[in-house]
Amino acid sequence: MTQEPKDILDIGGKSTPDRSIRLYIMWGIGLLAVLVGLFFLINSRNSSGQIKYRTQQVRQGDLVVTVSATGTLQPTNQVDVGSEISGTIRTVEVDYNDYVKKGQVLAHIDTAKLEAQIQQTEASLKAARAHLLQTKATVTETRARLNRLLEVQRTSDGRAPSKLDIDAAQAAFDRAQADEANAKASIDQAEATLKAQKTDLYKSIIRSPIDGVVLKRSAEPGQTVAATFQTPILFTLAEDLTQMELHVDVDEADVGRVHEGQAAVFTVDAYPNRSFPAQVKQVRFGSKTVSGVVTYETILMVDNRDISLRPGMTATANITVNEVKDALLVPNAALRFNPPVAQPKEQRGGLVSYLLPRPPGHQKVQSEEQDKRSHVWVLKDGQLIRLDLEIGHTDGIMTEIKSANLRPGMEVVVDVLEKKK
Repeated sequence: MTQEPKDILDIGGKSTPDRSIRLYIMWGIGLLAVLVGLFFLINSRNSSGQIKYRTQQVRQGDLVVTVSATGTLQPTNQVDVGSEISGTIRTVEVDYNDYVKKGQVLAHIDTAKLEAQIQQTEASLKAARAHLLQTKATVTETRARLNRLLEVQRTSDGRAPSKLDIDAAQAAFDRAQADEANAKASIDQAEATLKAQKTDLYKSIIRSPIDGVVLKRSAEPGQTVAATFQTPILFTLAEDLTQMELHVDVDEADVGRVHEGQAAVFTVDAYPNRSFPAQVKQVRFGSKTVSGVVTYETILMVDNRDISLRPGMTATANITVNEVKDALLVPNAALRFNPPVAQPKEQRGGLVSYLLPRPPGHQKVQSEEQDKRSHVWVLKDGQLIRLDLEIGHTDGIMTEIKSANLRPGMEVVVDVLEKKK
């Protein structure tokens, strides 16, 4: 006996299908259709995806390699002028920025005390000279007395005078000679003291030792100068501001390329749109270490005929250490570029891997440790081709190429932009 379909679906005595089972079946079919559609959509996108690269041209031109350093401008000869004597400043004859000649008076120190000391020493010198005359007379007197006694002794065959009298006369003569020598020494001492005091009197007038300009002035009328332990500085003079020196600190990594005679240009904040020429005069062997950084002081000669530059200005200098004419140049970014490594298809995890987000770093860049040879990448028919090459000098932006299958105008890859959709 055959059963009707409605009898087969009749469960538990019910004659109609369960609506909930039918609903689940419909939801399952719909979800399966959505998953299949997503699978084909993602596959179609991946199959048509293409990486877009940014490129730059290889060019022919000149390459200038420079070393950058900072420092301050200083005069070629700077002199501090002070006072060797103590006293009160009576007058100051110059001011800031005044041009002075060698020997020109800068200031006067009060000399009243020095003049009084000179007068006293001159009086002592006169007294010493008078005392010398007195001692000379005594020497003459004692010599004559001694000679008379000796003559009497000779004529009396030694009977008179006594030996005691002759010894006393000899002693008196010797003392007279000693007094004369002492008087002469007193004169020499007084003359030396007078000379020193007159020298101090001369030094009470502060004069310029060079032709130059006044940079600093620490002297004011009425100021007391104490030169007991060290010479106080009253003026600072610069000999010639038309020729100046730029003292810069060159890093130890660059000092081997810097040497005497190299050309340089520098800028200062006072003239941001102007570059000043200079030339390396000296690279000093002594090093300086500041915060663990080792530098070497380098002196650059600067022509300052228009007096636009001033001592103490901070300057940034670029020293030309090498210059290459008509070189084949590629951008440094092309030398650093390495293409991303695509993920193999067999490593993909099927539909789940497309639906779930991938972890970061799914594209890995080739390590520079794997191949240290210099190279660039070029595009040919949409594919990357690596070209190994030999490099030369660089200025930090472009690099000289000595040997490679490159020519001016060729495009080299420098970066990855994005994937085309």
